Amino acid sequence: MDRLSCIRALMKKKKLKNYLEIGVFNGHILFRVKSVFKIAVDPGFFFDSARRVGKTFLNPYNIFNKYFPKTSDEFFLRDAPEVFKKKKVEIALIDGMHEYEFALRDVENTIRYLSDEGVIIMHDCNPLSKEATCTYKEWEARNFEGTWNGDVWKTILHLRSARNDLDVFVLDCDHGLGIITKKKNHKLLAFTKGEIEKLTYEDLDANRNEWLDLKPAAYFYEYFGLK
Repeated sequence: MDRLSCIRALMKKKKLKNYLEIGVFNGHILFRVKSVFKIAVDPGFFFDSARRVGKTFLNPYNIFNKYFPKTSDEFFLRDAPEVFKKKKVEIALIDGMHEYEFALRDVENTIRYLSDEGVIIMHDCNPLSKEATCTYKEWEARNFEGTWNGDVWKTILHLRSARNDLDVFVLDCDHGLGIITKKKNHKLLAFTKGEIEKLTYEDLDANRNEWLDLKPAAYFYEYFGLK
């Protein structure tokens, strides 16, 4: 089970189509998604026009892709109101800057345009080592070597503490897939933003099952009634 499997299952079984991807990088996920409404946001797309053309031959749906080479903050400020004026987001993959504040803004901005049945999938929510939770600057200092999940996991804690209108849990696969839907949160945590900012990887490691509401990968199919 990985993020692409989740996206494909939701599109096929739940008939969710309108797709937003924040943090596209080389298009590994984007180019495989089949939808006539695909919005791609990234300040540094890691592919050129030739790759776009080639991927359109492999997946004709890519002809409909709309690319926004800018930060997600700028996209939501300047473009999102018009882009989503007639069509709501039904599936969003958030895989941008892997830091708490950035990831939280991406989720909160996306929710403004998310349909009532929509699903947000957030990558990198369950880091398995302290090294993987370093800051971007620390990762850059080691020449971008090794896994970098950042502290996206703190976004999960924030949402589970502050948003009783969202159901949030993490699938134990693909570096931790956060699943966010517009359903009632019956298991609120009690963290403040200040408390979350001070938490360490050791704190997470001692409490990850409870704090992340960690679920086995197969729970995805149960939760969405896809079995």
